[in-house]
Amino acid sequence: MSTNGASLTIETAMPPITNRLLFIDALKALASQLIVLHHLAFYGPMSDQAYPLAPTLISWLSQDARMAVQAFLVIAGFLAVRSLAPTGTLLASRPLLLVRKRYLKLVTPYLAAVLMAIVCAAIARQLMMHDSIPDWPTLSQVAAHALLLQSVLGYEGLSAGVWYVAIDFQLFTLLVGLLWLARGIIRDTGAKAPVFSALLVVVLASASLYYFNRDGEWDIWGVYFFAAYALGIGTYWATNREHAYVWLLPMFAMVVGGLLLDYRPRIAVAMVVALLLAAARRCGFLESWPKSRLIAYLGRISYSVFLIHFPICLVISCTFARFASDDPWANLTGMGVAWLASIAGGALFYRFVESPAQRGLLQARVTTGLRPTP
Repeated sequence: MSTNGASLTIETAMPPITNRLLFIDALKALASQLIVLHHLAFYGPMSDQAYPLAPTLISWLSQDARMAVQAFLVIAGFLAVRSLAPTGTLLASRPLLLVRKRYLKLVTPYLAAVLMAIVCAAIARQLMMHDSIPDWPTLSQVAAHALLLQSVLGYEGLSAGVWYVAIDFQLFTLLVGLLWLARGIIRDTGAKAPVFSALLVVVLASASLYYFNRDGEWDIWGVYFFAAYALGIGTYWATNREHAYVWLLPMFAMVVGGLLLDYRPRIAVAMVVALLLAAARRCGFLESWPKSRLIAYLGRISYSVFLIHFPICLVISCTFARFASDDPWANLTGMGVAWLASIAGGALFYRFVESPAQRGLLQARVTTGLRPTP
């Protein structure tokens, strides 16, 4: 797909930027683009050939740009609690229905992307042999992906990044469970739900920060990532208070303590994102800055870009490997083409797959009287 075609697709489909959290859109836009570039640099083979032209940049994208996923984790926690329990009390009375709707919201476009990944991998195998190309899947492997259990059951991912969708669903389910448990406790004891909600989140976040996140064996489970997710939850609750710093300081002190014990760049990045969200909300520019239709749109389609970019990049990468061989400039050009094609492909995927799915689920929520989940 040409650059002109990509620009035309974005400009003609770009929606108004009203009624959006523009700062979060900007963070999502930046994070999604970094993930695309990370995969382009990490998987090759174009980046292997283009490396001599920009070794420092390609090395950074390959190794460090993946930290952008922490922004998605923190934002996911922030938006989830904003919808589920803005004051600390679970609003919905049917938690299992919330979990089901979250599953459908994630999986409907995700399965379409997985099917596209299977087709694109088949095309790529005809062009070249490379470690980044997934093998032809088994029926059980596809079923595991549909249930978001591929990593738990030990199956290879059919596309880069599919692990995150499974983790997002686990984290959301954990949060709903904690909020539901807190509400059950207040029924039995008469205590205040926000207190127990916060306490349960802090306990699990501490376990994640000081134990689970320090052991890579847990990285297929949501508890490994709950510390970053809880930073988003805590940031939203704290900035609801008049003296937000009274609540933010202990939270960030706990994180700093975890970093002093075992420094992990991913946790440091998550803390920076949480600080930015806190500043944006308390200073009043969470909803109003930056005022850019392009950035807002890239934020809106970020999930679609995240889902669809790898199969698009895979086919383009294999095409350039087949016909451009080892020419560094041709392969660097190919990386640029793949990047722009990922954005254009994400725009089309959002328009024809994700957005219709969201509208259908929104209508179902209105019918049942549920508040939309993030």
